[in-house]
This record gives sequence, structure tokens and C-alpha cells, in this order.
Amino acid sequence: MAPAMTTDLLGDTERDPPSQWERDGGPEPSTSASSTLDVRSRASSDSGNANGTHGPLPVWLQESSKSFHWRWVPYRLRHLARAMVSWTKGPNPPQIQKITPFFPPIQEAPVRLIATYLPRNIHKAGLLMLAVSLWLLTFSLVLHHSASAVHITTPHAVGAQDVNYRRFVIGGPAEDELGRSTSEYVYRADSFVCQAAIHAGVVSNEKGGCGVVKLSGFHSNFTSTIRNGIQSIPFDASFPKSFTFVSGLSSSCIKDLRWPLLAVTVVFTTILSLCTASPSVFFPTIFTMLFFHVGLVSDPPTNTNYASLSSLIIGRFLPAAFVAAVFYRYSVKPQQHDLNAYVERTILWLGGAWVGSLNNYTFDFIPIQRLTPSDLRAQSGAPLALSIIVILLLAIAIGQVWYLRLEGRLPKYLAIYGMFLTFLIVCVIIPQLHLRIHHYFLALLLLPGTRLQTRPSLLYQGILVGLFINGTARWGFDSILQTTSELRGPDGPLHSALPNITSVVPAVSNITFEWAIPPLARGYDGISALVNDVERWRWYIGEGQPVKTFERQEKGEVEYFRFALMRGSGAADFTKAGVWEGDGVWKGGRDLGGEGSGNKSARGV
Repeated sequence: MAPAMTTDLLGDTERDPPSQWERDGGPEPSTSASSTLDVRSRASSDSGNANGTHGPLPVWLQESSKSFHWRWVPYRLRHLARAMVSWTKGPNPPQIQKITPFFPPIQEAPVRLIATYLPRNIHKAGLLMLAVSLWLLTFSLVLHHSASAVHITTPHAVGAQDVNYRRFVIGGPAEDELGRSTSEYVYRADSFVCQAAIHAGVVSNEKGGCGVVKLSGFHSNFTSTIRNGIQSIPFDASFPKSFTFVSGLSSSCIKDLRWPLLAVTVVFTTILSLCTASPSVFFPTIFTMLFFHVGLVSDPPTNTNYASLSSLIIGRFLPAAFVAAVFYRYSVKPQQHDLNAYVERTILWLGGAWVGSLNNYTFDFIPIQRLTPSDLRAQSGAPLALSIIVILLLAIAIGQVWYLRLEGRLPKYLAIYGMFLTFLIVCVIIPQLHLRIHHYFLALLLLPGTRLQTRPSLLYQGILVGLFINGTARWGFDSILQTTSELRGPDGPLHSALPNITSVVPAVSNITFEWAIPPLARGYDGISALVNDVERWRWYIGEGQPVKTFERQEKGEVEYFRFALMRGSGAADFTKAGVWEGDGVWKGGRDLGGEGSGNKSARGV
């Protein structure tokens, strides 16, 4: 039989019957009259047929088109970019991470036991309310917090020193006339009383306690010692007031309940974590318990009474709970969905949450208080500690990126963190404001990357939730953009002009200072003088000649002088201390007198 005849669209020509590939949507054969070339792979042809359309062109053909907009990018870079994009999409199909618990019967035993004996939800709800009520009863007691962990965070003058980021205790064992240490501990009157009591051994930082303070008058030569974990600050001059602790006397006081209450809350949260399968029950209850424990027990804000403290913590809890509901929806709930490794969750997630919540204890050894350039320069060891933290965070981020890629979520999270980075850059370049990363803000930035159900993510998420709790309960939602004065604080340096001391005439029994008239055009109208860290004298324009003679307070004793410009009743920055030795030698401070100073070191006669 003769072969079948077909009619071509380009003309009436005779051709063979179509092949199976052509019937399945393969490319039409080329003819001399055709001006187009149909290039298609077999795989793309198959996929194209499924949708009734032609498949995509090969990459080399697409990039040869005149409409291709990235022609200016070198081919190798384009190839690398395509490879990176393909890598970020991860395997196909995605490998969803899920924790396979060790010893499942043991980890699931508490949940199964409750399900067996309390099968109805109303019974479980009643048991939960009973546990929470018992826990709440423990907070009807008066609570105290740690005293020795307090550090000053702005420079304080102590003689020739500028003390910062350490416990503020000046003094120690008193000395007799022969220079021998006595059993009496004498402290400068501006020392922190609670820390001084711990240093003297009157009370314990672990158990608290009470003592009797005796206010004394003038005292000279405050010694430095290390006792009970606190190193006191030396001061070899006189101070108008001091205090001691009276031995043999005691006063009734309430026992420090921080550690018993910590044990109570740890037990309740552990039982809850082991016995709760539902994330919607586990997270809100744990979050509430930890928040009120931090705010009322472990790291409470400074308040004069329990009622005002409770009011403040409740006010901070409401916005914190709203934010917690958001990151529960997008981070905690996805991670703990169908999680049945309850013991591992208790150790990793809850343990991490306690570590983060108690960071005033757990991270107290890290020499970083605030992430601002000036604070990092002022804290010994802070740059090294920050470098280690950054390296550790980078290693953690690499691990999380790998798991996000396996789940096929990496492109979305790269976009999310790209927006975060853009937001931070905008915050940095806003004029007259400074970016300050608080505990709660750091947690909010990093929590989205912990939604994976892996053991490392359990630990990371718990620590970050704890940091959020500690930051909001202790400090509230402080602004991440702060002015220079807000960062400086009430006692921080103003970086103002310094007085110009033009002449210093020292002698053994007295010393005379002369200074230039303060610059009225800049608002300065006077001079203030500190002698041994106490303001002793002020002078204003119009009150006579700019000269002052000071008499030595104690024969043969060193004295320290600092000067500052005045604006009305307020003083600007004081100079570094100049030292007037007991034998009449004057040693001017590094910046005493400011620009054009006539300071000098001389021996008096």
C-alpha cells in the first residue's frame, strides 16, 4: 500500500508519517522555507506537552537574545550566580527536619500517664490551674535581689583614678598608727553599702542578711583588699564622711528567698515541660512563669516597695506577651509541632531558657555591658569577648543555614534577614541617633532562624526566649535608637570644654591656682573645683579675680584637684586629677587646664 500523503502548512508536499516523538509534541522538522529553528530538549518537550505549551529555551540561547538584560555581567559570574541560586533552593524534595527521640517510651511516659488517668481536656486544664496556683502562692512573700552584681557604668573619680565597670567599694581594713591592719573595716561614704557589707563579711551575697551601719566622720587613707569576691578601691587621701559596720549587733530582716524561689520555679517548669504535649499550653505557661520570676525575684527593676514593683512588672508583661505571641506563631509553634522528645525539650529548650533568663548570673563573667563603641573601649577584655561571641554566632549561623537549605526555606529566610540588615543600616545612618542592641531586640532578630526542629535549634531558641524575657522584664522595651545624652546617662561625660588653668603656685602648706575667664560666648560663666572628689569651691564671673589659694587639710597628706567650667549651677566635665603631694610637689593632670594651660610640676618651699 502506498504511504499516506500529508499536507504541509508551507505547501503541498509529500512526507513520511509523523514519528512517535513528533506525535508527542516534538519539534517540527526544518524546511528550506522555514525562517525559525525550533530547539527543544526531550525533557523540556515532555514537560511542555503536559501544560500544552512549549518548554523553556536553553540558558545559552536565552542569554544570546538581544532582550537579555544581564549581558554586561561576565559569563563566569552569571554561571556562579546561577549555581548559588540553585544551591540555596536545596534538595528536591525538601528534607524536613524532625527529632527522633532517644528512648521514646521513657520520654513519652509522663504524657501517656496523664492521658490515661486524665483523658478529658477539662481534667488536664484543672491540673494545670492547680499547678500554676501553687506556684503563684510562693510570690506572696517579700523578695530581695542580688547586691554584689551591681556595677557602675559611667566613670567615677576616685583620686587620680577614673573607675568604671566594677563594684564601687572604696576602703577596707583600717590601719593603726603603725600602719598595721585592724579588724575594723572603714569605707568611704559614697561606697555602695550592700557591696561593702559583703566585702566586710557582714552579709552573704548568696543568702543575703542584715547588719548595722555606723556613720563616721572624717577619715584618711582607705585601703584596698580582696574579700568575698569583691576587690575594693584604694584612696590614699582624706574624705569628709565614712562608715563602718558594728560587730556584735544584728537586726531582724527577711531572709533572702532568691534561691528557694528559683528551686520552686525550676521544679514547676520542669514538671510542666515533661508532662505537656501541646505547644499552645507549654509555651505561654513557661513564658509567664519565667517572666514573673525574673521581674520579681532574679533580676527585678529598682523599686522601693513590693506593690510598685508588681505594678511595673504587670505593665511590662502585657506588651511582652503580645510580642511573644507573634514569635510563638512563626518560630516556637513550627519547631515544636509533633515534637515528642519531651525530656530533650526540657534539657535543651527549657534549660536554655533558664540560662537566658538568668543572664545577670550566667553571663556575668562576660566583660560586656553595652554594645556601644565607647563602652567597649572602656571595658577591659570587651573587644576580645566580642570577637569570640561574633565567631561563635557565625558558626551557629552556618549550621542553621545548612538546615534551612535542606528544608527548602533558605531563599525566604535570606530575604527576611536581608530586610533586617537593611533596617539596621537605616538605623545606623539616621543622624543624631545611635543604634543600641538590647537583649530583647537581639532575640527578636535571631528567633526566626530557630524554627527548625533540630536539637541545636531547641537550645538556641530557648536561650533567645530567655534573653527576651530578661530584657523586657528588667528594662522594658527601651528604644533601640537613643540620643547621645540617653546613652551617656545622668553621670556620663559630656565631652565639654575644660577650664584653662594658667598658673599653679604650689607650696608645702598651700597651693594657688589662676585661670582664664570662662568663655561667656559658649554659655560658661564660672569655675568649680573638686578637692579629694568633693566639690569645695565655686567661682563666677564678677566675683573677684580669677585666683584661689587652697590650704592643706592634713599635714603631709596628698590631695587631688579637678576643675570644671560652670553653666549656672551645673558643672561640665571635670579635668583629670592634678596631684598635690604631701611635700609640696605639684603633678598636673593629663588634661588639667585644657588648651593653653600653664600647669607645671614644681616643688613648694
